[in-house]
Amino acid sequence: MAIGIFEHRFTVSGSVRKVAAFHYDSRAFHCLTPPGCFLRVHHQQPLADNSVNQFTIWVGPIAVSWKAVHSEVGETGFVDTQLAGPMKSWVHRHTFERVSDNRTTVVDRVAYEHFPGWRGIRSRILFANTSLKLLFAWRAWVTRRGIRSICCDVQDSQSS
Repeated sequence: MAIGIFEHRFTVSGSVRKVAAFHYDSRAFHCLTPPGCFLRVHHQQPLADNSVNQFTIWVGPIAVSWKAVHSEVGETGFVDTQLAGPMKSWVHRHTFERVSDNRTTVVDRVAYEHFPGWRGIRSRILFANTSLKLLFAWRAWVTRRGIRSICCDVQDSQSS
């Protein structure tokens, strides 16, 4: 079965440091969950190499359990890889690219593969291209707002 690639990019008003601080803040995980979905976190470690998050998200009446491990954690991004969940594979690379001192482009690149046959029907419905576009549009909007609110106390490296 072929691996799908989904990529979404957007630019925010904020330094790479502020964008990273937003994503590394444990509160952001809840904020990035779209409206109409309910998130229950079973286990969440601070974002670091080999940290693990385990959660269930309800999309309407459908419960989706997920366990992910983080890697390549640094100021310019990180990777989360599904260890257990609805997909055969899911690797989400978050990259923060400096545009200027106060502007950053966020690139979300997901490589994924559905299970074959009946087992993959649920993920094909929940993670169709249109659903991914809506999910990442929501995440872009929340990130732009979050940079102004949650991370407003983070100092830029130029002013430190």
